[in-house]
Amino acid sequence: MAKPAVAVNNDLTNPASEFGAGLAQISVLVIDDEPGMRNFLVKILGPRCKRVEQAANVKEAAALLDENHFDIVVIDNIMPGQNGLDWIKEQRKVGFFADAILITAFADLETAIEALRAGMADFVLKPFRSNQLLNAVARCFDRQELRRENYLLKYELASEKLCAHGRLLGRSDEVRYIRSTLERVAPLPTSVLFTGASGTGKEVVARTLHAMSDRADFPFVPVNCATISAEAIANELFGYIKHDPAGDTHQDGLLFHARGGTLFLDEIAELPLKVQGTLLRVIEEMRIRPIGSLREVPLNLRFMFATNADLEKAVAEGRFRADLYHRINVVNIKMPRLIERKGDILELSNMFMKKISDELGVAPLPLTEGVLLRLSSYDWPGNVRELRNLIERSLIHGEFPPEFSDDEHPDEVAVDSLAAVERRHILNVLTDSGGNRAEAARRLGVSRKTIDRKCAMWNG
Repeated sequence: MAKPAVAVNNDLTNPASEFGAGLAQISVLVIDDEPGMRNFLVKILGPRCKRVEQAANVKEAAALLDENHFDIVVIDNIMPGQNGLDWIKEQRKVGFFADAILITAFADLETAIEALRAGMADFVLKPFRSNQLLNAVARCFDRQELRRENYLLKYELASEKLCAHGRLLGRSDEVRYIRSTLERVAPLPTSVLFTGASGTGKEVVARTLHAMSDRADFPFVPVNCATISAEAIANELFGYIKHDPAGDTHQDGLLFHARGGTLFLDEIAELPLKVQGTLLRVIEEMRIRPIGSLREVPLNLRFMFATNADLEKAVAEGRFRADLYHRINVVNIKMPRLIERKGDILELSNMFMKKISDELGVAPLPLTEGVLLRLSSYDWPGNVRELRNLIERSLIHGEFPPEFSDDEHPDEVAVDSLAAVERRHILNVLTDSGGNRAEAARRLGVSRKTIDRKCAMWNG
């Protein structure tokens, strides 16, 4: 059998603006037994859509759907062997992941009701003009994107992940190294594993990487594997088709909704072993088979992972698949604890203070040298998340807790000058040394006289 002709729009810089720029992003399958009508449809859609393929009958169409994903299927209703409505109903049972537009010469109420029951997104009456078809396809794609955006927004709101939005801040050596790594891997499709203690900002850095990549205009979908039950997570990720005598139901999974973008799997160590095996196959083949579906869907997706657990230990204990660990551990970015990047505390505190005070509608609290010194002296077991929570709590109460307050210099706003950073660092080392200046000098690699001179200058 000859391969159906394909029309590809290679010039996507100038799509037909009157129908929306979305047309240039979509793939369409045209199904019609009349060669003249197929050619007419391809001639209309080809220059405006990313990819258009055609099939002369439902058998050819099914074969194309087995191998490719199409956003929209345009199908004639009256064809030899099987009409379009019955074929769509049949395809939904095995896995149909496009929206369908029906072409029909009959506008009776019975056909319209049957089309709705079959899940048709729209229908076009013969005879029709080219703009009628293009408007129907554009409307169909706009509804698709709106459904996807609503689904992902509801998911993100339900998972309480909006607080993780942000950007990678800091000028410490640790953060500089992370930035340089992100710059190297941003243009690549390579999976990335973020490790480090809870609260170190793994998702913030993953979002930063997504924003730096060529997928920035597509969704970033975060999934916390620890918050979804073992029974539900496969359905959430891969989607499902449930067969019922009263009518089949289907739900597209998060992997499908994230197409073109990035899927971020947080707490990956908590993923059930059975789902780990399915995920490994998806990553290797870039295809998913929704639960209950007989048909696979090709994926265009970047994977990112995060964990605060020891994955090597989890592998040794049989809680995590060794093959999946080696597959996702290609680029490992370890996030430093806040105590390891104390030089970034002022920048982080300023950002949190401005952002949260704006959200709460209250005046920001002054970040003085005394406050910053106390913040820098704390060990921050909860890392960046704990710092954020402290600032939010302080804004609510209208003052810093006593252990962080600065009553002596309430107007001495902290700055990031070299002298200020040096002062904070020496005083922090002195605090860690229990006030022993000789020990502090040893740790800093300077003479005891240098410490004495600095302290005398600051006290004076």
